[in-house]
Amino acid sequence: MFSLEIHDLAEGREDSVHDDGVAVEGLGALRGFRDGLRGCFLRRGDALFELADAVLCAQGPVRSPVELSLEPEFGRGHGSVYDALAGGSIDTVRLRRLLTGQVGPARPGERVLRK
Repeated sequence: MFSLEIHDLAEGREDSVHDDGVAVEGLGALRGFRDGLRGCFLRRGDALFELADAVLCAQGPVRSPVELSLEPEFGRGHGSVYDALAGGSIDTVRLRRLLTGQVGPARPGERVLRK
């Protein structure tokens, strides 16, 4: 199992993932994406963010929302899963902008989206 710990270098802390002394590329972009994603979750944002982590880190298919409360990334009780899903809110315009901003440029002669 791979564990990745990201710290804010501006606060004088170091990244804990290195490749022979060279910081792994892309940690800044990952940090920026995660900050942007967290900003898309409005009401019940912390729980929704933890749910997103739990879904992405689950070892297999998720059969019910309550299973996500058993994932280590979701540090809350099972009631928080349903509370976040029922009472949470997401800024969908901001989320759409964040996700479309992650699409790389098309290769020469190819379109970004295929039919």
